[in-house]
Amino acid sequence: MAKRKRLTLPPLGGFAPGPASASEASPAPASTPALGPGLAPAPISRVTGEAAATAALREVAEELGAARSEGRLVLRLELDRIEEGWLVRDRIGLEAEELASLMTSLAAHGQRSPIEVTDMGAGRFGLISGWRRVTALRRLHAETGEERFATVLALLRRPDTAAAAYVAMVEENEIRAGLSYFERARIAAKAVEAGVFATDKLALQQLYGSASRAKRSKIGSFLGIYRALEGALRYPSALPERLGLALARRLEEEAAFAAEVAAALAAAAPDSAEAELALIADLLAPAAEAASEPARPSDPAPNAPAPAPAPDPAPAQPRSTRPQAPAAELRPGLFLKADGAGSLHLYGPAVDEAFRARLRDWLASEG
Repeated sequence: MAKRKRLTLPPLGGFAPGPASASEASPAPASTPALGPGLAPAPISRVTGEAAATAALREVAEELGAARSEGRLVLRLELDRIEEGWLVRDRIGLEAEELASLMTSLAAHGQRSPIEVTDMGAGRFGLISGWRRVTALRRLHAETGEERFATVLALLRRPDTAAAAYVAMVEENEIRAGLSYFERARIAAKAVEAGVFATDKLALQQLYGSASRAKRSKIGSFLGIYRALEGALRYPSALPERLGLALARRLEEEAAFAAEVAAALAAAAPDSAEAELALIADLLAPAAEAASEPARPSDPAPNAPAPAPAPDPAPAQPRSTRPQAPAAELRPGLFLKADGAGSLHLYGPAVDEAFRARLRDWLASEG
């Protein structure tokens, strides 16, 4: 029987005999599909991956653009690009103590709440709300030179109309900072003067739509003070509600009273809010006293019987006078005066309806 011969397969890549030992074996060449010379496999997976990545990037870019335009993306803008005069500001000024407190907070904790701006084009942004924060950051940058105070965090808004921009500014300040009645009336008057609203009534309804009708009526009363004494009052923001309403009534009743008040303020040149309020109270005092005096009886008709003698009047009680003691500022916009009769007087722009409610609750709980 013939002996069988074992066959050995040739190495890949040719029929040349392989090395004698495994240690001498060269690495096998990488296998490639037999597609013919010059041909390569279609990169389907690579094309698919690149298309998916491009679509994802496009979606992210579109979402970021939408978030930016819709005010959902916080921007960091240079202060030099902010136009603070784009709207007439509703705040007349910023007290030194209030500004110092805000600067201390920004320096210690940074800006926690972004301002609101609108895109004016050409890299400029009009300020809608956040005037106090911008003012404090400008002051910090000027004093320290630190770059962290050279920018401001902002949300981009796109108000449809100028009226919508004014409403946004007023609503933000109504929440964050208690404006005085004079400041509220002033911005309403300024908006009417700028043609944003046709009448005072429309301005009050649009700007203070969330306020009660009584509050809008009081703001409307302060409109008369603004138009009659805006240039004469040195501390109009300190004018409290009760004194302001009395002043508004007197200005409406007597056309010449505005000139009298302006002349008295110019002559006295009060150097503090307390002094100015005291002067206004003195000017209003004669009218208040006249209103409280009983009417004089008319002369009796001829031949009329003489009236019966009136009983002896009770001794007149001493009339309380306006407290003359110096006022203490308990906090920005809140003043306390005490007179010798045991009376305490709280007044100032911070004395609003919310403050009165909290004070009543506190007094009730203490009793």
